[in-house]
Amino acid sequence: MNDRADEVQPLDVRVLERTAERLAARYAGVLSPEVVERVVFESYTALSRTARVRTHLATLAGHFAADRLAALAHSQGRQGPPQVLFVGRHDTGRAQIAAALLAHYAGDAAVVRSAGTAPGAAVDPQALRILAARELELGQAYPKPLTDDVVRAADHVITFGTADAVPVYPGTEHQDWGADRTVSGNPEDLEALVAEVDEKVRALWGAIRR
Repeated sequence: MNDRADEVQPLDVRVLERTAERLAARYAGVLSPEVVERVVFESYTALSRTARVRTHLATLAGHFAADRLAALAHSQGRQGPPQVLFVGRHDTGRAQIAAALLAHYAGDAAVVRSAGTAPGAAVDPQALRILAARELELGQAYPKPLTDDVVRAADHVITFGTADAVPVYPGTEHQDWGADRTVSGNPEDLEALVAEVDEKVRALWGAIRR
């Protein structure tokens, strides 16, 4: 059994091991089974630090690991659609909103992620409400810790006052869109904030498509 199993509930260990086997098969010839297993268990540990409810933590860690492994595979070959990463402090507000907007505009033409340098426990309810009003659903969105694999994979990194905490690798374009202000407030302020982010997202996508 994996050395990290002592840190995980027995049922979660079994789920994570099955997840690692499935993902190792998916990336056979690209990523070693050892790398896949490490990423799966690391993802569980990272999410457990801020998780309020642990009932579905192993499943969520599987989704997080799958995304990280996709980023890792992409960074090795730089093939496929452009990868865009939005980084806020907590990944609960503007970074999530920007990612949802760009994912809506780009569809399958881009891979969009968000992350936080100090991720919170849950996406801000105001952000969810604002996006729902625009008929955009975040679904199973959750704050994710910033990891080196998603940074390395990104062709475009957008930070919200967190530039100093995000390394910029060769070939990656970086923009900082200012401090990650809270999305809480009166309706007028909220709409103005979303409109500001939306305008920047549209401009970013226009530049990426050129």
